[in-house]
Amino acid sequence: MSRQGSAGNVIAAICSFFIPGLGQLVQGRILPALLFFVFVSSGYFFYFLIVPAVIAALLHLWCIIDAARFRS
Repeated sequence: MSRQGSAGNVIAAICSFFIPGLGQLVQGRILPALLFFVFVSSGYFFYFLIVPAVIAALLHLWCIIDAARFRS
């Protein structure tokens, strides 16, 4: 995973698409993985409030982009 757009970053972005934070975990970044997972999951858990669901969706998108653009 030496450069942006490498196969490792693409795999990490796909992992983050399915489970928030999994891409960061695949890259070895434990703290961002935990933070993304906790905040996105809790936002989706409280889906009955429209504002947290929108914020969670934006955080999930940020999580995917962060995994795709990571440089070691």
